[in-house]
Amino acid sequence: MKIKIQNENNSVKIEYIKHADIDIKKWNRCVNTAVNGNVYVYSWYLDIVCENWDALVSGDYEIIMPLTKKSKYNIQYLYQPVFTQQLGVFSAKYITAEIVKQFLDAIPSKFRFVDIKLNTSNYIQTLPNVFKTNVTYELDLIESYESTFKTFSTNTKRNLSKALTNKMVVNKNIIPSQMLQFYAEHVGEKLGFKREHYDQLYKIITFAIANKMGEMYACYNPQNQLCAAAFLISSHQKSIFLLSVSSPEGKENSAMFLIINYYISNYSEKFLTLDFEGSNNDGIARFYAGFGAQSCKYLTIKRNILPWYIKIFKR
Repeated sequence: MKIKIQNENNSVKIEYIKHADIDIKKWNRCVNTAVNGNVYVYSWYLDIVCENWDALVSGDYEIIMPLTKKSKYNIQYLYQPVFTQQLGVFSAKYITAEIVKQFLDAIPSKFRFVDIKLNTSNYIQTLPNVFKTNVTYELDLIESYESTFKTFSTNTKRNLSKALTNKMVVNKNIIPSQMLQFYAEHVGEKLGFKREHYDQLYKIITFAIANKMGEMYACYNPQNQLCAAAFLISSHQKSIFLLSVSSPEGKENSAMFLIINYYISNYSEKFLTLDFEGSNNDGIARFYAGFGAQSCKYLTIKRNILPWYIKIFKR
């Protein structure tokens, strides 16, 4: 099903396309060439995190925007899927603030509640009434490891020294099921993860590794006990720190500091950006900034045209 949407200034013609009618080859071609492309917007990734997503498309898939949808009590709404930090508008050409606005305005009114995140390349000149500015941290790895290490904070250097003193060791000797079990034991329950979340993570991790897009790292104590683990997924010259977990011993011995340092040392002098995927939390933000990472902003956009008496979407 395709619905043509004409904008007031006629600058961009946008079509609303139902999931079954999306041309996946053209969609992924746009993602591959997008100047602001990321792994979250590939069709395979969207299929995992949101089974029945729709889309807004301009031209021959020259500009695209996924619409990740759900339904509750027969009310359709848009949401930001878990494990998906940034979506929004993507194109092989520069995306103006006006184009972003037109795509947001083209979201069909049948989605009576909207709570979605754009990406760091999506700007809006006139912000909507309800929005939120989010922060992620990125570290360019083009410089030598020695140069990057100089930008580490004193606290980060101290924690690296602590991990090495305690003879923590990093390697890639871990499999997806082992990491997810470790994650469930130390983080998942606190976050309220359900079976479906672990199924999604398993699919993402195994697909990424099989297609040489993902890597897993583990940190062990001298007794060869797992203390921390991380999964990074890469595309568009960007590596995303998608999943990480530490045991109490791992936190005490600064194991995650060692994993990140290991990755930076391995990929220094590469045309690659390490995206720490957040965070708005001040403590986590300081942790990422301690590696010399710089903050980048992106927006959450909300729209609520539900009747005033319906509060099922309030968070």
